[in-house]
Amino acid sequence: MKIFVCIKQVPGISEVKIDPKTNTLVREGVPSIINPHDKHAIELGISLKEKHRGEIIVLSMGPPQAEEALREALAMGADKAYLLTDRAFAGADTLATSHTLALAIKKILNENEKEKDNYIVICGTQAIDGDTAQVGPELAEELGIPQITYVLNFELKDQNRIIVERAFRPEEVVVIESQLPALISVLKEINKPRYPNIQRIVDAYEKKEVIHLNAEDLNAKKSEIGLNGSKTEVFKIFMPKRKGDRIILKGNPEQIAKELVKNLQDDKIL
Repeated sequence: MKIFVCIKQVPGISEVKIDPKTNTLVREGVPSIINPHDKHAIELGISLKEKHRGEIIVLSMGPPQAEEALREALAMGADKAYLLTDRAFAGADTLATSHTLALAIKKILNENEKEKDNYIVICGTQAIDGDTAQVGPELAEELGIPQITYVLNFELKDQNRIIVERAFRPEEVVVIESQLPALISVLKEINKPRYPNIQRIVDAYEKKEVIHLNAEDLNAKKSEIGLNGSKTEVFKIFMPKRKGDRIILKGNPEQIAKELVKNLQDDKIL
């Protein structure tokens, strides 16, 4: 079984900088990390391999510097890593991104006909820089496979059947069963990502390879990737300004409660 895990490299800071001319994130000089939700996807992939065997293939689309995120995934326990990098991929929205990832997955699957239908795709629920939570579902549509989002718990049965618990509403969980192939996107509550040991980190750089794929390798049409293949356009993006000063209430609980209610009434919230 092939276990595909899609990850994204994101800015490793709490407050991002925006280029006012292009309405895109400023990445130069900004430390980057694996999207935190995606680490839980990697961990699930590793746990799945440990229990049922299989091959973990991690994919990411981005500039050459995104190779560092893939190296970290290899150090955690992934078997192979693919970086989809090409100037033609730049400016992609979620639709163009999911299309490009689907092309790569199909290419890898076509290399082994026996495992063409025996695979699972695991994604983090959303990226902390965009927060759209759209790439996973759109990727499933591109691949033509079932999708289950907001997964809290996961179990593989009979090598081709999965049973998951999905967060539905506050305090409500639904149990869903599906045949493979399928795509799931996981919540952070599903597990605790492991830290790679020194030997795995060394092996990730010295013994393992990050395979680069460009638009030509994927036989991608220029009209369907990058900015050309994007159906949405960011009109404006900005960091909201803080309104007013914060108020620190002091005293015993009763005094604080009375002062809080008075402030809420003054602001016409109550």
